[in-house]
Amino acid sequence: MNRNVLKIKENVYWIGARDWNRRIFDALIPLPKGTSYNAYLIIGNKSKALIDTVNPGFEEELEEKIRSLIPLEDLDYVIMNHAEPDHAGAIPYIMKIASKAKLITSNKGAKMAQIYYNIPQERIIIIKDNDTISLGDKTLRFIEAPMLHWPETIFTYLEEDGILFPCDFFGAHLANGIYSDEIEDYLVHAQRYWGEIMMPFRIMAQKALEKIANLNINIIAPSHGPIHRRPEIILNAYERWAYGETNQKVTIAYVSMWNNTDTMVKQIADTLLSEGIEVTFHNLVVADIGDIAKDLVDSRAIVLGAPTVLGGAHPLAVYATYLLKALRPPIKFAIILSSYGWGGGAIRQIQEILNGFKIDIVGTLEINGPPTEENIQQIIKIAKDLAKKIKEG
Repeated sequence: MNRNVLKIKENVYWIGARDWNRRIFDALIPLPKGTSYNAYLIIGNKSKALIDTVNPGFEEELEEKIRSLIPLEDLDYVIMNHAEPDHAGAIPYIMKIASKAKLITSNKGAKMAQIYYNIPQERIIIIKDNDTISLGDKTLRFIEAPMLHWPETIFTYLEEDGILFPCDFFGAHLANGIYSDEIEDYLVHAQRYWGEIMMPFRIMAQKALEKIANLNINIIAPSHGPIHRRPEIILNAYERWAYGETNQKVTIAYVSMWNNTDTMVKQIADTLLSEGIEVTFHNLVVADIGDIAKDLVDSRAIVLGAPTVLGGAHPLAVYATYLLKALRPPIKFAIILSSYGWGGGAIRQIQEILNGFKIDIVGTLEINGPPTEENIQQIIKIAKDLAKKIKEG
């Protein structure tokens, strides 16, 4: 047997690939620890099913692992939980060899399989919520989970063994590790992943959690990162994150050109800390947006700091503000600080971007040049007002 194949349960195997060197995803998400593309083979006494595949470039590795267990030509089903290429990219390669295999997916997934992967309609089985397929001594149940994080997403549940295969849900971008309970700081990576990918879809996450609440789940096998053999840990975390549970915490994200905005946000940070508020600090020039997303998951407020550049906010601050609105974190309060040399406008632009985002802007301050002692006192007051609201919140 291939030493890189992992037996999860009897006749249930992890056969995925680890991408140790990947450092960016979707030209947006940093991957400091790489990632994995988890695929799973289930061998029933009558039929055999492959759940998800791997990213393009890892097709031959996947084939080798399948062949270490069964002849690839004997595969009966390929289950596409999600159509994104990091999970579905090897479907054409596998189905060309496994010529009798049928693709199982949702109705929307079927259209994507035809558009992206040229799978003919006659080789696709469309499932609905709670449909099942028997592999003989093993039964697969399918659960529709739209917008987690694409509209076609489904979960697959192996009834006899209590294994949930939820694709991106409950995942983490980590190349290392087999089981999540063996990784000391696993929830840090899981929270980062949630913030980057799942946080904009909290309502759909709540619905999915309700759907699986009554399942007997012994193992959660996601399509990125380690497997959960103590599923209650990640389930409890997702309950908190999906329902927007926050801490007395503020995320500060700022950029400064001549240290004036830097002085302002540091005074905010010092005042909040003196009030017993947790603070995370991100200079946008060097910040990892994944770390910012992670901190937004459980922050109750954000402080945005930006100098004015040519009548608007510094481009890095514009980018951060746009991401804030797109990620839809459960923050309730905000402060916006800015400094300018010969003309303002940063605060106005940031507020325009945030238009429609339900947030209480506790205070704004735009100053010309370095902050004066009077400005420092204004900042302290704004910070104390924010601390009071956070504690009441």
